Amino acid sequence: MARLLHEDEAPVFSIRGVTKIYQMGDLEVRALAGVDLDLYAGEFVVILGPSGSGKSTLLNLIGGLDTPTDGLIRYRDHDLSGASDRELTRFRRDHVGFIFQFYNLMPGLTALENVELVTDIAAQPMEASESLAMVGLGDRLNNYPAQLSGGEQQRVSIARAIAKRPEVLLCDEPTGALDVRTGARVLDVIAEVNRTLGTLAVVITHNAVIADMADRTIRLSDGLIVSEHRNEHRRSASELVW
Repeated sequence: MARLLHEDEAPVFSIRGVTKIYQMGDLEVRALAGVDLDLYAGEFVVILGPSGSGKSTLLNLIGGLDTPTDGLIRYRDHDLSGASDRELTRFRRDHVGFIFQFYNLMPGLTALENVELVTDIAAQPMEASESLAMVGLGDRLNNYPAQLSGGEQQRVSIARAIAKRPEVLLCDEPTGALDVRTGARVLDVIAEVNRTLGTLAVVITHNAVIADMADRTIRLSDGLIVSEHRNEHRRSASELVW
């Protein structure tokens, strides 16, 4: 069942008139050209668009990895668009979990130790072993990345992201390096985290099939939101026609 929004509900993120321009020598590249968007607690949102549409730029701005050229980004009562580097670092550490296409695991550390890199600095973390059990790796705690499949490594990265109990889970092409079957398993894990922990999950992808898993789908083109669609029912990854 898709999550229902209530008109009186305050958004987790409020984004208004956001633009992002990159200067490359004498060339200006407008990655975002005026985006308005609200994101709510517990939603599963898929952001679709071709390469160069502004998906990753938008995700980086939401996650505090970058700041807009113009416009406003608010997280709860905090203005991220005017935040200092130190404030953005604290925001990322305390509130956001990131999952990327490539797993960024430390090869010399076990699965458990990779997750403990986050639990050692988080304010109210879950046990590293608990987060690994949530992603189905409770029996692989002492395996090193080289002893794990690609899908298992991605699940370790998910466990690491959720171990600090983030309110926001941002996923940048999380299945891009995986085959269809393994990617479906990873997506089901992300959806289960969204349901179980009530985490706002935002997944960016070029794969339109994944949209059926979402509460809402946002389509970007040339730095603008061109459409928004809400699903009455969410499908699991295993129900998708790839």
